[in-house]
Amino acid sequence: MENMTRFKTYTLMEPHNAKSFRYIYFTGFLFLYAMILFLNIWLSVVIVLEKALHEPMYIFLCNLCVNDVYGTAAFYPKFLHDLILNSYVIPSYMCAFQAFVVYTYVMCEYSILAVMAYDRYVAICQPLDYHSKMNKFSCSILLGLCWVIPFLIMFIAVFLSNRLVPCRNHIDKLFCDNWSIVKLSCESTVINNIYGFIFISLYFGLVIVIMMSYIKLISACKASLECRRKFWQTCVPHVISLINLTVAILFDTIYNRYGSSDFPVNFRMFLALEMIVVPPLFNPVIYGIKLSEIRKRVLKLCMNCTKDDKD
Repeated sequence: MENMTRFKTYTLMEPHNAKSFRYIYFTGFLFLYAMILFLNIWLSVVIVLEKALHEPMYIFLCNLCVNDVYGTAAFYPKFLHDLILNSYVIPSYMCAFQAFVVYTYVMCEYSILAVMAYDRYVAICQPLDYHSKMNKFSCSILLGLCWVIPFLIMFIAVFLSNRLVPCRNHIDKLFCDNWSIVKLSCESTVINNIYGFIFISLYFGLVIVIMMSYIKLISACKASLECRRKFWQTCVPHVISLINLTVAILFDTIYNRYGSSDFPVNFRMFLALEMIVVPPLFNPVIYGIKLSEIRKRVLKLCMNCTKDDKD
């Protein structure tokens, strides 16, 4: 223990053929990040500005978009900076902060999707009780829990990982995450493993609860054409977002825990980036296409902007 020293910096995985293709990588990821920011911020602005969209479902969607902007801010600016300088180094305190943001982003995403599933369940299965159950107070409490619980969980996780003294300083990913930091230590990580297993189980249990609620919704919608139409229009985007995020997290968890350096480099990069690229990019697109109210308001704002430019 006395011979162990804390590293002030960690090295990150270098993208495949980074020296040859770093400007191509930079252009591609800059475009991706710009698209993510534009789509999520635009959708959030539409929901905030349009009073007709000040309903629980759209408020939850706005929080989902804000969370996507929050999560991607932990990765893209740092990665673009690394590509420009061709230097894949991160200070240890920034690594812990990046891991904190990435994990809270994922947990907040699941929490918000769970609340959205509950909202749709009440709207379709208990329409007469909808306004009493999904009032301003209950929505505020649900959203507060969506943000506060992940932050508390991650404060503890980061504290547990920071107490470990690393004996290596290379993280085999393009960004820091908590498990990668824990793996750098040569000390016992039993407590970290148990804590990680508990909160991973908690959130995968949450996924099962969400999927069960959608199964109940599907069976409840069989009897009514109006219910089926409402389910198809408002619930299908939630299901797609949930599957999309779960597949991404499953890939990342399996690779983190059991991944091998024998995997092809491109495949390892895909596993590492899927949860940072796909959900934030496709969530606003899926909801924008499927939700008719969002579609109408976006078109209305676009037409208003076009008229203002002409004037």
